[in-house]
Amino acid sequence: MSANDTPLLQVSGLRVAYGSASEPVVAVKGVDLTVSRGEVVAVVGESGSGKSTTAHAILGLLSGSGRAVAGTVTFDGERLDTKSERALERVRGARIGLVPQDPTTSLNPVLRVGAQVAEVLRIHGLADRRTAGIEAVRILAEAGIDEPEVRARQYPQDLSGGQRQRVLIGIALACSPELVIADEPTSALDVTVQRRILDHLDARIAESGTAVLLITHDLGVAADRADRIVVMSQGEVVEAGPTRQILENPQHEYTRTLLAAAPSLSVGQERARGEESGSAGPDVLLRVSGASRTFRIDRRTSIDAVRDVSFEVPRGRTLSLVGESGSGKSTVARIAIRLESPTAGRVEFDGRDITALRGGALRALRRRVQIVYQNPYASLDPKLAIADIVAEPLGAFGVGTRAERAARVAELLEQVALPRTYLERRPAELSGGQRQRVAIARALALRPELVVLDEPVSALDVSVQAQILGLLESLQQDLGLSYLFISHDLAVVRQISDTVAVMRSGRIVESGTAADIFDNPRHDYTRQLLDAIPGRSVGRPRSAQLEESIHA
Repeated sequence: MSANDTPLLQVSGLRVAYGSASEPVVAVKGVDLTVSRGEVVAVVGESGSGKSTTAHAILGLLSGSGRAVAGTVTFDGERLDTKSERALERVRGARIGLVPQDPTTSLNPVLRVGAQVAEVLRIHGLADRRTAGIEAVRILAEAGIDEPEVRARQYPQDLSGGQRQRVLIGIALACSPELVIADEPTSALDVTVQRRILDHLDARIAESGTAVLLITHDLGVAADRADRIVVMSQGEVVEAGPTRQILENPQHEYTRTLLAAAPSLSVGQERARGEESGSAGPDVLLRVSGASRTFRIDRRTSIDAVRDVSFEVPRGRTLSLVGESGSGKSTVARIAIRLESPTAGRVEFDGRDITALRGGALRALRRRVQIVYQNPYASLDPKLAIADIVAEPLGAFGVGTRAERAARVAELLEQVALPRTYLERRPAELSGGQRQRVAIARALALRPELVVLDEPVSALDVSVQAQILGLLESLQQDLGLSYLFISHDLAVVRQISDTVAVMRSGRIVESGTAADIFDNPRHDYTRQLLDAIPGRSVGRPRSAQLEESIHA
């Protein structure tokens, strides 16, 4: 093998353990992977598969009691795993850049954005106190930040999620590293923002020849962006190969399961319920007519969050509101179930005007409509046992005796496919998918007719996501539930929706049956959302995708 053929990064037999030496918990079990110069390698797998731990071990950034107990990490011919902390600090940032997953926690909230970019340059001797600020503005501009001079003086919390992620990409690329490790860099972003961020990263890579190790649970993203894919499960590499080979001819059962569960890779498939949503004369359970909501910022400033929105949710069917963050879809959902009062317009539930309901009448409505939020961990009381969490609505409305409530809770857990042994557990002891099942069970406790699902699967791995979507559909069929489904992910929306309304800047720009929206979109914005679904570039040469990124 010539020097040019030697991988830039080579990980061999890497094992990582946590806990004490006497009772270690092995999180990574003998991982082998390589990344060549200019290559994009995606490591995919569910939460807990060991992919992020592998990435952090490469950089010597394992948290807590984590430690590499075996194996080697070689970068450009030099062993990283044997270097001192001081020596690793000279590599991090300068030669290997890191784009962390969560920009909210990765940027210092009390330092201005420009100062955080400048700090990297000064640490590695690429700028002094006088020039660092000027260079930071240049880097922010290269990262695609609008008005970089203004943004440099702002704090991270003043920027959107997409802007913060661009800042992190700018910091990672500031020193022109030979390798960038991107750890779930877009998992918290809307699909359109995700596409712009990844396009920008692709363009910078194409210009500089930087190699990328991309950590992701989204096979659609890996399909679009990677030259090769490494699949991890339970701390081990179960399959690796060129992207097209992995997608078209997966050898391992786990890989096949991931592919089957990825909604973005099956976006063209028809829903199992066919075209039922097109049947005439549905019984309308919820009707929103001309709803608007204005929020006053101060005496002179106000924001129109929702403007003249109208839609219907038939009984036993699913309407999905889709759009980017800030489009107004969650505000509309809160108006629809009277958690928010409209500034103008009308809301009817089961033929009755509920726009101005107050007191006991509004409380009675609460039994008939429930909501499931995006983050089940934040919406469940961590101090309560699962039995108490699910029983909470029953107690609040005085439903049944203690014994009857206990029986109802056990029935609800069975409905959401959780064993009764979970009754005494607490949320922290459950996985993300299990916590979301608990949240759904609690929402069903009072036997509601309408359930609002506000991004209920966006924080979950694709296989868990598929399980929750299947659960929601079976519950709808068994219980006759109506769903108002809120999402920015059109691939997910197609799987569960009868009708779809596309929102932008507080307005509905297009609505229709799921088949109409996906097969014959009329509005440019709808087409943009569809084009942004990851996985649509499968089979296209990566060189063509890079050319598009450079000119985007």
